[in-house]
Amino acid sequence: MTKDISTTEQRPYHHGDLHRAIVEAALDVLSESQSTEFSLRELARRAGVSHNAPYKHFADKRELLAAVSAVGFELLAKRMADATKELDSPRERLAAIARAYVCGGVNNPALYRLMFGGYLGGQDNGRPAIERTAAYSMKAVVVEAICDGALGRLIPNTAANTRMIDGAILIFWSQMHGLTLLLVDSLVGPSGKIEELSEGVLQGMLDGLSNCIPEIPVGVWVGPPHAE
Repeated sequence: MTKDISTTEQRPYHHGDLHRAIVEAALDVLSESQSTEFSLRELARRAGVSHNAPYKHFADKRELLAAVSAVGFELLAKRMADATKELDSPRERLAAIARAYVCGGVNNPALYRLMFGGYLGGQDNGRPAIERTAAYSMKAVVVEAICDGALGRLIPNTAANTRMIDGAILIFWSQMHGLTLLLVDSLVGPSGKIEELSEGVLQGMLDGLSNCIPEIPVGVWVGPPHAE
């Protein structure tokens, strides 16, 4: 696991924050095994608590994984923000966001698939509230760069422009998500060329969006859907 995902230095608990301990244990196991096929009992053992202790904070494994996914979105949003904090140009910021996104997914595919796959979808197609909140915080980082002029013009973040902004995000996300999975599945490579690949895909996409930003159709959402 990379240091920006979870570190032992960031764990000043001794079961005073069991919720955090279990989530971080799950992050560790997910990164090491690249699989969600682990038990709460295993996480309890890792955290050094009784096997029943996790159930005091999580009703079931899906609820735990929702918390893990939420942390994944928080970490990705932080990685994106850190990558852009020294950059003034909105276009450069969006490029840095793209690189951070792709690198995050390639460095921990299991966490990426948990965050963006269908595992946590409910029967009503909704996603857990804790995950949706964190995901929309990540989306806000992308929105800011787009509204600030990354596509060659300012787009005020107003209700009137929502469909245009979401249209731009849909194009951006589709390209970066597709590239991430192609790299993860070794259909594009090598992995050492991640930055160059994401840069090339992004610049081609931005050139197209500079000429035309398609509005999403009425009733379409971009991001984790809410339960009906």
